[in-house]
Amino acid sequence: MDGAEGNAGQPGPAERSHRSSVSSVGARAADVLVYLADDTVVPLAVENLSSISAQELHRAVHEVLQLPDVALDAFALWLVSPLLEVQLKPKHQPYKLGRQWPELLLRFTDASDDDVAMDEPSLQFRRNVFFPKRRELQIHDEAVLRLFYEEAKGNVLTARYPCDLEDCEVLGALVCRVQLGPYQPGQPAACTLREKLDSFLPAHLCKRGHGLFAAFRGRGSKTGPGEQGLLNAYRQVKEATGSDSEHETTLGSHYRAYLLKCHELPFYGCAFFHGEIDKPAQGFLHRGGRKPVTVAISLEGVHVIDSREKHVLLGLGFQELSWDHTSPEEEEPVLWLEFDGDSEGMPVNKLLRIYSKQAELMSGLIEYCIELSQASEPTLPQESASGPQEAPSSSPPPTQRPKLRRQGSVVCSRIQHLSTIDYVEDGKGIKRVKPKRTTSFFSRQLSSSQGSYTVVQPTDDSLEQS
Repeated sequence: MDGAEGNAGQPGPAERSHRSSVSSVGARAADVLVYLADDTVVPLAVENLSSISAQELHRAVHEVLQLPDVALDAFALWLVSPLLEVQLKPKHQPYKLGRQWPELLLRFTDASDDDVAMDEPSLQFRRNVFFPKRRELQIHDEAVLRLFYEEAKGNVLTARYPCDLEDCEVLGALVCRVQLGPYQPGQPAACTLREKLDSFLPAHLCKRGHGLFAAFRGRGSKTGPGEQGLLNAYRQVKEATGSDSEHETTLGSHYRAYLLKCHELPFYGCAFFHGEIDKPAQGFLHRGGRKPVTVAISLEGVHVIDSREKHVLLGLGFQELSWDHTSPEEEEPVLWLEFDGDSEGMPVNKLLRIYSKQAELMSGLIEYCIELSQASEPTLPQESASGPQEAPSSSPPPTQRPKLRRQGSVVCSRIQHLSTIDYVEDGKGIKRVKPKRTTSFFSRQLSSSQGSYTVVQPTDDSLEQS
């Protein structure tokens, strides 16, 4: 668990089943089971299980699946259970970490003693959090694209990746094309889609009515809004032709189309963590309470997602924030996010407090992601024309597509739903003021030449002691 490459997070609903990755143990050899995103099992017979490294197991999976060399960077081994998930460093020894699992649960989760005793991790072959999306777009191998596709599809269907209805329909239509083949006008597609709707759309979009009127709804009845939108999108799925299919198969082109659509989601490829935030005070007694959230961290930034409502509460690029974590004795660990905002039309600095036993892990991952991005910046001008910094044409490269900006989109920030601490600093203390700009409350942030985040400074005649 030491270092930034080993990061832990919150498992998705798809990983809620108990699975063991050691099926039999002898004196010297064992059968290790590695799970792919679609629950396919890759059995490996290994010697010296107790000392084998994640890197050695990764190479073994790579050889069994006959993947190209790029897969060594694109994927990583994870230990996953219903309570915790950890991306392993190459040097980690999965068997030893599995033996230490109860200690990790006690340190990084709020699980009860009974849940800790019953929990057992499985080994999973997943996308590497530190693999850049721009490199993913350069891959044409169908087997690799399928692994990316299956993992992304699982995250969409379990609402780990919150999506607007129209995007769910487009993504679901591509799944229809992969599983059912090209749309045929003469086939009873509507009935087929209805029977397997939860294979194409997230569960909350598949809910049908209950009670007296629902009983009259037969197989031939009119489709619901989600079904009809999915059917329309299925009709519009285009087949790869000409140069589109030059480097990959038809299925590969649909896998790629699905991934391109997922790349528009700001939390694609993130590691996910569990936490809670304060609710805004409401009512005469100003009662608040807490709201469960998912914190998604990637090479590009941090997103705080409402775990129940399945929409983004706050999205920040690393250049837009400063952060730190605190773990005072006898108090909950906290990840602090600091960012620009306004209060009644005046610019202020906002502090968001995220309560989580995984605050230390989140802080370490943020720091490591920033280090990786800074280390890669000097090499970007030497990349090919398809790289993010050197597209000679007037049109932007695919990795620079704008984020979804629909009014009310689930991927847009809802800062009004947050309970933040608003402040300015005058060098002596925190004040309520009519602000200008100064230095950050936290020292941990991108350098000033790269970041746009700044901190509010008071004017002399506007100080009010907080």
